[in-house]
Amino acid sequence: MKIKLLILMSFISVLTVSAQNGNAISSPSSYKSQIDNIASDKKVLMAFGIIQQLEPTTMKELVELTEIPAPPFMEQLRAERFRQMLQNAGIDSIRIDEAGNILALRKGTGNGKTVLIEGHLDTVFPSDTDVKVKMKGDTLFAPGIADDTRALSVVLTVVKAMNQAKISTESDILFAGTVGEEGLGDLRGIKHIFKTGNLKIDSHIALDGGDISGLVTNGLGSVRYKITFNGPGGHSWGAFGLANPHHAMGKAIDYFDKQAALFVANGPKTTYNVGRIGGGTSVNSIPFETWMEVDMRSLSPEKLKGIEQILLNQVNKALDDYNSGIKIGSKLTVKFEKIGERPSGVQSVELPLIQRAIAAIEYFKLKPTLGTGSTNSNTPISLGIPSITIGRGGKGGNAHSLDEWWINENGAEAIKFALLILIAEAGLSK
Repeated sequence: MKIKLLILMSFISVLTVSAQNGNAISSPSSYKSQIDNIASDKKVLMAFGIIQQLEPTTMKELVELTEIPAPPFMEQLRAERFRQMLQNAGIDSIRIDEAGNILALRKGTGNGKTVLIEGHLDTVFPSDTDVKVKMKGDTLFAPGIADDTRALSVVLTVVKAMNQAKISTESDILFAGTVGEEGLGDLRGIKHIFKTGNLKIDSHIALDGGDISGLVTNGLGSVRYKITFNGPGGHSWGAFGLANPHHAMGKAIDYFDKQAALFVANGPKTTYNVGRIGGGTSVNSIPFETWMEVDMRSLSPEKLKGIEQILLNQVNKALDDYNSGIKIGSKLTVKFEKIGERPSGVQSVELPLIQRAIAAIEYFKLKPTLGTGSTNSNTPISLGIPSITIGRGGKGGNAHSLDEWWINENGAEAIKFALLILIAEAGLSK
């Protein structure tokens, strides 16, 4: 009941890049003691000081990486530079996997576990976008500077701080820059890491949020389709009577909307949206093609499957009904193309990773909130692997827009926060 109540009261919003505010919650004293003990360790205190000293370097690396375009499926240049930076920071081994992810291993003392911490390499912007960083006062302006390039600079500084302070952990730590988190990238990088079977990841931390007080602990799943109706096409006067894909599409949307509205009226929150429609050549032409893109989201895997099936059934029903009235020429056909699928999942708030993160937030005198988002955490959560998405710190806005901005307001605290959670999860080795 406690978990169900938490889910019902959390904000189930659809943001993809930042932790969503939900219920304020506190961690038990045992986890607070663990975090306090780690934070008071001499080497960890030294690492905190190093993070502070490295602020100019962290900012320089943020700017450099931001100015390397990295749309989904075209992250190679940024990935290579990030690989070089990790190599220079000092790492036991580093490689680029088949998907294009950068994987850098820092070995532990050998308890057989691996903790993955990562930021995603890609941004939503095309390769020809002007990504030159412009500074106005203390504000940095550039597409992608916060989402998620800031996370990459955090990862780099955490590696340097741990190495320079000579911190050892019991678990291995895998530092990564992942590809394809945004849009049609469809989480392809993180899916590859957890799909291959070559890597055994015991817990996962994604850096892809804003304020460090917010934790994403549940994965908001989504399914996306591009649906295309095709017909012969012709002149609006001379070929009148031929099948019209636009008319059939209108019927399909109407059928889907009516059935979907009934389906989402009860149970876990589930949404649907026809986001884009296109096709046709001119106002006086019967189109030969029309298409729509549909987005459906839910925390419940069952509800997500249910609304997906409604979409497929109602589009096919609309096609059959429309084609039954065609008297002239060939009938319409329809093509379904799944263009996105993000798994969903809910975690217990009692998981040690979540409790440690809550305690770490409280260590910085903030009030933690748990919530739901659509991030790289979706994949491990759906597989039952503990995962959280944490804030990258600072202050930013206008994500996914050309005037995206970020201010380094207490940014070092966010890096210390990431380090603290990471060491707590990996285990501090004396």
